[in-house]
Amino acid sequence: MTADALTPVLTKRWLSPQSWRLATYEKLEGYTALRKALSGTPEQLVQLVKDAGLRGRGGAGFPAGVKWSFMPPNEDKPHYLVINADEGEPGTCKDIPLMMADPHSLIEGCIIAAYAMRSHHCFIYVRGEALHPIRRLNSAVREAYAAGYLGKNILGSGFDLDITVHAGAGAYICGEETALLDSLEGRRGQPRLKPPFPAAAGLYAAPTTVNNVETIASVPYIVNGGADWFRMMGTEKSPGPKIYSISGHVEKPGQYEAPLGTTLRQLLEMAGGMKDGIPLKFWTPGGSSTPLFTAEHLDVPLDFEGAAEAGSMLGTTAVQVFNETVSVPWAVMKWTQFYEHESCGKCTPCREGTYWLAQILERMVAGKGTESDIDTLLDVCDNILGRSFCALGDGATSPITSGIKYFRDEFVALCEKNRARSPELVGAS
Repeated sequence: MTADALTPVLTKRWLSPQSWRLATYEKLEGYTALRKALSGTPEQLVQLVKDAGLRGRGGAGFPAGVKWSFMPPNEDKPHYLVINADEGEPGTCKDIPLMMADPHSLIEGCIIAAYAMRSHHCFIYVRGEALHPIRRLNSAVREAYAAGYLGKNILGSGFDLDITVHAGAGAYICGEETALLDSLEGRRGQPRLKPPFPAAAGLYAAPTTVNNVETIASVPYIVNGGADWFRMMGTEKSPGPKIYSISGHVEKPGQYEAPLGTTLRQLLEMAGGMKDGIPLKFWTPGGSSTPLFTAEHLDVPLDFEGAAEAGSMLGTTAVQVFNETVSVPWAVMKWTQFYEHESCGKCTPCREGTYWLAQILERMVAGKGTESDIDTLLDVCDNILGRSFCALGDGATSPITSGIKYFRDEFVALCEKNRARSPELVGAS
């Protein structure tokens, strides 16, 4: 990668003194994209985002411009823009630092996106435990109102927009867009049946678009730089920069901005290599709901296509790195306990399946498993994958099936230990 490819875009203001303040933001090109956007038409903005190839940064990678174009052109009903800042995926920590360091980039992106979709009310749904970012965001929204960037007749354009920052109650399921909408409406956070899709009947049964924080924060840069500039970074089908969250056994864990398509080998170099020089054993490319990768996958391009071709998903680019000291069955058990706890209970495959998966893994890690347990795990996963109401169930099976695929011997070894102890147990009884 050239030095140019690593020039920060999304994180360029993060290290500036008081980067979260409006004064700092305005000194560094802040709200210039908004002025440019308001001089164009909503249709031109939707087309620009389509041309840039911006894809959703929340995990699915759906083209943002296409999603925006689903919004009806008429205004018979109110249109809503909802920002998904309910960052709950284990290992994911890109949206919270973005809102902490540069909340105005998100707000400016919200105003441009709302203008493009003829929305006059935007809701930012933030994970409930993230108190500090909620305060930062509320403060930034107040500054934007005071400066005339929000409210009535923004910058004399005749466009009105209000932003509401809403704190969730700390439920992982509310990261699923329709569960998030139910929660926003004051109901229990559970996924809705689709169709109707949010663009037809979302928040308060009105046309709604739900976008991730990083997706919307990318919009002002596209407006200022243009589609061709944005496409200079990343790959042809996955253009643009991306914030990679690197945690685990690396020397310098943290957020690293790099073009889409960067490999783990390159990311490890940025993060100072493996901690204490202990070799890499396994890693997740996009949080614990994406199938595991091993040391063989060091050179897989981390974009939407590259990760999928290698048998996983890009997800939220939450790169969790584990060295050779970690037991795969133990790590898989910890993740499964999380999914069991966070299952909303709406559908039977996920509610019951995650419970039984956790029970079996806990028994195996405690040294009381049998080899038939491995087949039972895979069988339960098979009954969840593609059969649960939303993607939480599918995500819960990923670490188990990929863990057994690459490290079956570790699961078998746990069972053999139990079998070796069994004769003594029989004798003792």
